[in-house]
Amino acid sequence: MIYIFLANGFEEIEALAPLDFLLRVGENVKTVGVSGRFCKGAHGINVEADLSLDDVKLNDDLKGIILPGGMPGADNLNNSVEVQNAIDYCVKMNRIIGAICAAPFILGRKGILSGKKATCFPGFETELSGATVLEDGVVTDGNIVTAKGAGVAWEFGAAIAALTSGKEKADSILRGIQWKK
Repeated sequence: MIYIFLANGFEEIEALAPLDFLLRVGENVKTVGVSGRFCKGAHGINVEADLSLDDVKLNDDLKGIILPGGMPGADNLNNSVEVQNAIDYCVKMNRIIGAICAAPFILGRKGILSGKKATCFPGFETELSGATVLEDGVVTDGNIVTAKGAGVAWEFGAAIAALTSGKEKADSILRGIQWKK
């Protein structure tokens, strides 16, 4: 199971592109409504989440979590005790944590990026405490995947899929959607 946390103000493409990509590789992925079952994206798109926070199970079935960016979505994720608990669980159990756009600041403030390579939306670099901040669109360091923003959402999904399903399968999906030859 992979949870994608949605909070009001989330960047739609940063949540839905990785969701679609992971479904294409056969992963069990569910969106989780942090702001309620219905969440309004940063551009006014309403999305009904698959699960509520009460449905989240932090157990051996959890492969990882994804934190979309967008504002105030990333702030709303950061302020959620349940999201913080899921992050802590993933760190403790060495599960995948994906954070894109502004959302890597959540990991940076927790000290999770210390000694790791990471990237984020320009302007949030100072929030990535102890990280080696790269200019790359997507950065994978161990079980943590960070990305700059909506323009690399497919690549972000592919990087997470490479960790869950293997690089060959992720590359096959990229070719299949005509991403890059």
